[in-house]
Amino acid sequence: MPVMVGVPASHTGWTFITSHARVLAAIADNPNVRVRDIAARCRLTERAVARIISDLEQDGYLSHTRQGRTNTYSIDPDKVLRHPAEAGLTVASLLSLLVQDESERTGEPAAHL
Repeated sequence: MPVMVGVPASHTGWTFITSHARVLAAIADNPNVRVRDIAARCRLTERAVARIISDLEQDGYLSHTRQGRTNTYSIDPDKVLRHPAEAGLTVASLLSLLVQDESERTGEPAAHL
């Protein structure tokens, strides 16, 4: 079966971090990041990233403003995570782990919310 250009290889099995968390971490690293760049970083399709961004915006975790051709995203760091098992944990607490981890892997400084 031929591989489609621009579509990341699929992942089989389970992972510890959800795609929603990965997308949010990519945005935390760069509030002006393009959907295309998020998709490449998270190994998702652009369509999947757009859907995840929409989910996050609908539930108030994320908002954006349009500046010319660029979206600038804003994360609500005080928003509480959705699952009852994480009751009381905020987006900031999640991102402090994910963004720090990403910065250590890439050697880049961690972004601030």
